[in-house]
Amino acid sequence: MSNVKLAIIYYSSTGTNYQLAQWAAEGAQEAKAEVKVLKVPELAPQSVIDSNPAWKNYVEEVAVCVPTVSLSDLEWADAIIISVPTRFGNMPSQMKQFLDTTGGLWFNGKLVNKVVSAMASAQNPHGGQEATILSLYTTFHHWGAIVAAPGYTNQVIFGAGGNPYGTSVTVDQSGKMVEDVRAIQDAVKHQAKRTITIAEWVKKAN
Repeated sequence: MSNVKLAIIYYSSTGTNYQLAQWAAEGAQEAKAEVKVLKVPELAPQSVIDSNPAWKNYVEEVAVCVPTVSLSDLEWADAIIISVPTRFGNMPSQMKQFLDTTGGLWFNGKLVNKVVSAMASAQNPHGGQEATILSLYTTFHHWGAIVAAPGYTNQVIFGAGGNPYGTSVTVDQSGKMVEDVRAIQDAVKHQAKRTITIAEWVKKAN
């Protein structure tokens, strides 16, 4: 059986979810998966990006080194992990715009039984991380995908805040993670490995 193919799709304005995506890639590669880390297109005006030095620096950093996701990446993948910041308890418009283009794949059954999981960030401990992850899972249910939430399947989840829906982080005004960074890294890698394990089960069943 071929290795699981994982697409890690993220949106980030200053780099937090890019870091989560990189950790997820490390965990998935340790589980022998074939991995693509992909960003969704930026929709914000350049003038707004330029007004925030951290945002501007991040956009320039990934402009060349991180490919932009396409619908063919979703079709290619056996498993998908999405990582986003929260916007008023929901996913950012950049991710929503991309997901709204998946109608053709959905209509043709191309997203059925994809194994999916999600991660999120916010500036407050109760700033919408869980609601954001659950909003992504609502979309996945419509796809007919299989949600691979971490639950409480490993002790590392408690060290990272105990979110059973997906790893989530709190970021302060300077862009630094409030939680124990090593604990977050361990939780992200566990979530990625669990996603790969479930995707392997699905591949074998098919």
